[in-house]
Amino acid sequence: MKIVFLDAATLGDTSLAPVAALGELVTYSVSAPDEALERVSDAEVLIVNKVKVTRELLDAAPKLRLICEAATGINNIDAVAAAERGIPVRNVAGYSTDSVAQLTWAHILSLSGQAPYFDGRVKDGTYSSSGLFTDLSLNWNELAGKTLGVIGMGAIGSKVARIGEAFGMKVVYYSTSGTSHCKEYVSLPLREFLAASDVVTIHAPLNERTEGLLGADELRLMKRTAVLVNTGRGGIVSEAALAEAVDKGIIAGAALDVFEREPIPAGSPLLSVSHPERFRFSPHTAWASVEARRRLVDAIAENIRSFPL
Repeated sequence: MKIVFLDAATLGDTSLAPVAALGELVTYSVSAPDEALERVSDAEVLIVNKVKVTRELLDAAPKLRLICEAATGINNIDAVAAAERGIPVRNVAGYSTDSVAQLTWAHILSLSGQAPYFDGRVKDGTYSSSGLFTDLSLNWNELAGKTLGVIGMGAIGSKVARIGEAFGMKVVYYSTSGTSHCKEYVSLPLREFLAASDVVTIHAPLNERTEGLLGADELRLMKRTAVLVNTGRGGIVSEAALAEAVDKGIIAGAALDVFEREPIPAGSPLLSVSHPERFRFSPHTAWASVEARRRLVDAIAENIRSFPL
């Protein structure tokens, strides 16, 4: 069985041994569209993360019997064209819940506790030369008693909410589907949700209901002391509006792990702000703990193993 992974670099140094044990595994770090067409000619199983699986690519893979998405979302795969050819698509869900929740809270705690600022005061010698046992040059705030607002109360949102409760926070949420299925916490309409939240954290997919959900008008509804964290999907928040809102003090700060375009363009308004200290960024790494990537590979292997090829 020939297994072809077109963009294995997206998993870093994670061992692919569980997949390799199932057949002849051929990996490519990255694959441009024209390269991908050549590389799938004799593939029976195709693994992709971000490579687009188009009708043209499927036509170039006459032996293909299974497509494995090395992620949860399959928006890079033409599922209709695959179904027309009788080729199933298997994704992986739930592997990164703990990983995303952890990095979400790393950003929240960094913003609320002003971690980079105080770290810098020690490292640049300011604290050593101050003559005081403490440094109170910048205020920071407790989370206890504040309101955590979660956009998207799925598995990750629920995990983030439970951690928020451990800090003594009140949890509310906004249902992007409109179903408000979670009865453990209070569901609010968007305007009321934004006005009530001290921390807004996004854990929703990008779709027709969430694209552009938070723009300039919505950000103005938030408290001036509030912060926004997005480890969900870029495109849910207008980056231009967010850069302006944080820079002008309309909200206190923001942290992003995902962006409208990835990697973030050098000319992004987020990279030319006047107050970079109010922002935290990570390069779409919330999903990618060592443990999460291992779980992902194991799940891909199981998707292949359990399919009658």
